[in-house]
Amino acid sequence: MTPKYPHLTTRTSHKLSLPDDERIVQIRTVRWIGYPQANKGLEKLEDLLSYPEIHRMPNLLIVGDTNNGKTMLVKQFCTEHPPDDNIEGEAAIVPVLYVQAPPIPDEGRFYSAILDRLHAPCRPTERVGTKQFQVMSILNQVGTRMLIIDEIHQILAGHLNKQRSFLNVIKCLGNELKISVVGVGTRDALRAIQTDEQLANRFERFQLSRWGLNKDFLRLLISFERLLPLYLPSNLHEKRLAEQIFLMSEGYIGEVARLLISAAVTAVRNGDEKIGSRILKELDWCPPSDRRQMPELEI
Repeated sequence: MTPKYPHLTTRTSHKLSLPDDERIVQIRTVRWIGYPQANKGLEKLEDLLSYPEIHRMPNLLIVGDTNNGKTMLVKQFCTEHPPDDNIEGEAAIVPVLYVQAPPIPDEGRFYSAILDRLHAPCRPTERVGTKQFQVMSILNQVGTRMLIIDEIHQILAGHLNKQRSFLNVIKCLGNELKISVVGVGTRDALRAIQTDEQLANRFERFQLSRWGLNKDFLRLLISFERLLPLYLPSNLHEKRLAEQIFLMSEGYIGEVARLLISAAVTAVRNGDEKIGSRILKELDWCPPSDRRQMPELEI
């Protein structure tokens, strides 16, 4: 039997029966699309998580431009390896812990961020040494095997001594707990890690590159279309429309997602029920390169 809405997945087509407001909520809901490069990244993370415990554990540095899927990738991995309440045990099991690096390389803030993610009581004014002991103890207790540090390029926001001190914290956590550390950030993350030559040698690098206007990009657009509950097919992969989307997004997957979500919401509200060139042109859209050059607003 031919499906009524072949341009959508079965699950997405069921959402067409929702009221428009609820459908818009579904359109705006964050979704994971397993494109080839992201799947390769997940495989690397999986290999790292299953790595046998050795004296110096291997690490991974995921780098790429802003809004190009780095955070979505590691959060998807965290979703695939959620904490286990371990009701019959003494503590929950947290195989993968995700934290964001503090805006400046500060040990105390970093330990506080870890404790906060673990829902562990912590006073912000507590001594750094006390926080360090608490972090080491809890991570060991909950069986953490991988620590993911997002926005790791923010290490560069501090003086050189602060940078080195923060990198020593990362090195210490890996060495003492025998866990793998995954750093996630822009290309500046490479400079940040290379501040410590010994640590840099332990990090394999994996880059999420910007998309090109190629077959993989067209397949990505098809995948997006199948997840947007619109009654009519948009045929996003057709040449002219694909080129328009590529130029507006400049090859960043985060921009593609934001653009298509905005266009799909408009298509629901105006009754078009598909994304076309006219809708894209009428969006209040500023390409990322133009956005970066805009002057800051005075407050």
